[in-house]
Amino acid sequence: MRNTTLIYIERDGNYLMLHRTKKKNDQSHDKWLGIGGKFEDKESPEDCILRETREETGLTLTNYRYRGIVTFVSNIWETEYMHLFTADGFTGELIECKEGDLQWISQEKLLSLPMWEGDKIFLNLLFDSNQPFFSLKLVYEGDRLTYAAKDGKPLPLT
Repeated sequence: MRNTTLIYIERDGNYLMLHRTKKKNDQSHDKWLGIGGKFEDKESPEDCILRETREETGLTLTNYRYRGIVTFVSNIWETEYMHLFTADGFTGELIECKEGDLQWISQEKLLSLPMWEGDKIFLNLLFDSNQPFFSLKLVYEGDRLTYAAKDGKPLPLT
């Protein structure tokens, strides 16, 4: 199992998204995601998200919030605990990302992008700034979401 972070940075109703196109053997190849990556030794979730954001985007976060945790279970990939964050404050200029193309996408268009099915569940939770911290479990067979539960309670699949 591995720990990762994922952050959705918002500016003027747009979110910074990464179109994963450049890494070999990428479980998220050609999907759109927030910014993030794997924990390094001795890092907290906050340490990781600050480092990953700087490395992938060139931005330094100045206002961010820890919003939830996703347990990602797959019949192909290793179990992953994704620590979710949102941010609306940062400094710096965007750099080219080695993992794909960065693009600001409007909230209205976000959910129509190619992404993991479960990402749409947690993005809707993240869009609600009053949503308390949550735990989401997502189970996949290949790319197909077969089970989802929020705070231990099963959710209907669409």
